Amino acid sequence: SENSEGAFDLAIGPITSLWHIGFADARKPAQSEIDERLPLVHYPDVVLNAKKQTVYLKKKGMAIDLGGIAKGFITDEVVKTLKAKNVTTAIIDLGGNIYVMGKSPKNVKKDWNVGIQDPKKPRGTAIGTLPASNMTVVTSGIYERYLKVDGKIYMHLMNPKTGYPFDNNLMGVSIVTKKSVDGDALSTATFDKGLAGGMAYIEKLKYADAIFITKDKKVYVSSGLKDKFKLLKDSGYTLATLKNKGGSLCRCRYFLSSLKFARNLRVSCRLRLALYLR
Repeated sequence: SENSEGAFDLAIGPITSLWHIGFADARKPAQSEIDERLPLVHYPDVVLNAKKQTVYLKKKGMAIDLGGIAKGFITDEVVKTLKAKNVTTAIIDLGGNIYVMGKSPKNVKKDWNVGIQDPKKPRGTAIGTLPASNMTVVTSGIYERYLKVDGKIYMHLMNPKTGYPFDNNLMGVSIVTKKSVDGDALSTATFDKGLAGGMAYIEKLKYADAIFITKDKKVYVSSGLKDKFKLLKDSGYTLATLKNKGGSLCRCRYFLSSLKFARNLRVSCRLRLALYLR
C-alpha cells in the first residue's frame, strides 16, 4: 500500500462490502453512503505487529479486504508446496493468476508459452503470447467481475480515493513477475494510475513487467517484454508505443523501493489473509 501510494489499499473493506461486486446483492451505493465510509479507507491506520502477530485498526468501522491479493498468496503457497515435493515442471492456474514452473513438457529446452487474456472474451481466449519460466502472469480486466447499471460497466477493482471502481482507458492489465501476490497488488496499482502512470510505475520496478490493453484495442508492453510478447495476427488488437516528453519510456531501477514493497507484502500477508478468511 505504501509503495503504490495507496493505489492498492488493504483497508478498502468498507467500500468493497458496500458495492459487493461479484455477488448476488451487488449494487451501486448512494453517494452519501460512499462519503460516509471513504474516511475509513486509510492504510496508515492499519497497525501491524509482526512480532506479536497482531493487527490494530485505529478507527471504528475499518475493515481489511485482501480479496485483491488472496489468489496470488494461494498461488505462491502452492508453488512452495510443489517445490518442497521436488516438482520441477508444473502449471498452476487459479483463473487470472498463472504460474509456470520449469520448462515446457513439450520441449524441455524451451520455456512455457503463456497466453495473455483478451479482457473482452471468455477466460482462455488470448490476444498474444510470451515465453516464461518460473514466473507468474497475473491478469485483471474490467469484464472479469463487474456490475452493470443503466448501461454503464463498473469493474470490481475499487479506487480508494473516490470510493468508485477505477474508470479510465484501461481494459486489462497483465503483470509478469516472480511472486503472484506481488502481481495481484501491482495490477490494482496500475489500474489506479492509468496507462501512462501505470507504465511509468512499472518501469521503475526491478522485479516486474506489464502488458496494458486499452479500450480502443491497443496493446502496450513494458521494456522488459518488448522482445518477448507476440501479438496474435487475428486478435483484433494492435501494438502501440507510449511516449513521454523525453521519448520512449526507459526502465529505471529502484531496488530499495522494490525490495521494501516485496518485503512488506510477504511479512504481513499471511497474517492479513487469515483475517480475511475469518
